[in-house]
Amino acid sequence: MKYILATDSFKGSLSSTEVEAEIAEVLTEKGADVVSLPMSDGGDGMLEAFTKALGGTIEPVYVHNQMMRRVDAAFGMTADGTAIVEVAQACGLELVKEDERNPMRATTYGVGELLSRAVKRGCRNFIIGLGGSGTSDAGIGMLRALVDIFAKGKTFDDAMKTELGECRFTLACDVDNPLCGENGAACVFAPQKGATPQMVEQLDRRAKLFAEKSALHYGYDRSCCPGAGAAGGLGYAFMQYLGAEMRSGADMLLSLCRFDDVAKDADMIITGEGHADRQTLMGKLPQKVLQRGLQIGVPVGLVAGRVDAKEQLLEAGFRFAESVTPDGMSTAEAMKKEVAQANLRRWAVFHHHHELFND
Repeated sequence: MKYILATDSFKGSLSSTEVEAEIAEVLTEKGADVVSLPMSDGGDGMLEAFTKALGGTIEPVYVHNQMMRRVDAAFGMTADGTAIVEVAQACGLELVKEDERNPMRATTYGVGELLSRAVKRGCRNFIIGLGGSGTSDAGIGMLRALVDIFAKGKTFDDAMKTELGECRFTLACDVDNPLCGENGAACVFAPQKGATPQMVEQLDRRAKLFAEKSALHYGYDRSCCPGAGAAGGLGYAFMQYLGAEMRSGADMLLSLCRFDDVAKDADMIITGEGHADRQTLMGKLPQKVLQRGLQIGVPVGLVAGRVDAKEQLLEAGFRFAESVTPDGMSTAEAMKKEVAQANLRRWAVFHHHHELFND
C-alpha cells in the first residue's frame, strides 16, 4: 500500500510534520510505502512547509516583534532567490503574553525588517504567509521599516527606487476579508488579539483613513480586495504598496510540491487538521486535498483531533472522517503534545487493520 500524508497542523498542539511523523511511523512499521508532505494554507507552519517543498534552507535572523522587542526569527531561501516569509515570525500572536497584548500599539515593523534581510541577501521573489498575526496596524509598521531601511528620512516612493522595487510578492492566504467595515480586519480579527470594542472602532477608523490617503496618492484603492483584511491589514499594505497578488496558500503549496504527480499512483491520501467541521469544506486545506484526490481518482481520508459534522464531510467525498480523541477526553487534555501524539498513533494502529484501509 502506498500512502500520501498531507495534513495541516493540529493548531496549538502539533505541527504538520509532527502529525505526519506519528502516522508514518506506524504505517511504515506495517510495511506500507509512505510519502509525507508537510502542509500549510499560509498560516501555522507555512515557513517549514513551503521551504521544504521548494528545497530551500531556513535562514535565522534577528528582528523586532510587535512590541519592538528583539526576537529570533527566520525566513526560507531557495538557490534561485525566492524568499519564504511567515509574518508570524515577526508579529505572531504567540510572541506576546496574553496580558501584554495591545493591538493599538502592536506593530508590523519587524515584518519590514524580515523582508529587508531577504532582499539584502539577494532575494527578489517573495512568498508571504499571512497567518497567525498579533497585529492590526494595516501594515503601517512594515512600510515604515522599509522606508527606514531603504530610504532613511525619505518617502516610500524613494524606497521603491532601490532594489526593493525589483521584488515580486505573492501572498499565500485563504482569508478573503476586506480591510475595513464589519467584515474587515479590526471587526473580525482584532478582538482575538486583545482589542476592546472601543479599540476595534479606533483601529477600523485608523485603517480607513490610511486607505483613503493611500488611494489619493496612488490613484487606486486595494482596501476592498479579498484578503486586504488578512493579518490585521497586512494583506492591504502588500497589495496597495508592493503590488502583491493574493493566492490560495493551500493550492499554491499543492502545486509547488507537484501533488498530483506524487499522489496519482497512491492507494490512499490522508489529510487532516486539529478540528474538522463544516468550515473545513469552505476552502480549508483538507478540502483542497480532497479536490485533488477526487480529480486523480485516489481516495482521501480525513483525520482530526475532533470531528463535527461528520455526515457532511463524508457526503463531500472523504472516504472517512475520524477523530483521534477518545470520547470523554477534554480538549485541553487532548491538545497536550504527548497526548495528541499517543492518540494519533493509537488511531493509526487501530485503522491499519480496519476495512478503511483495505477496501
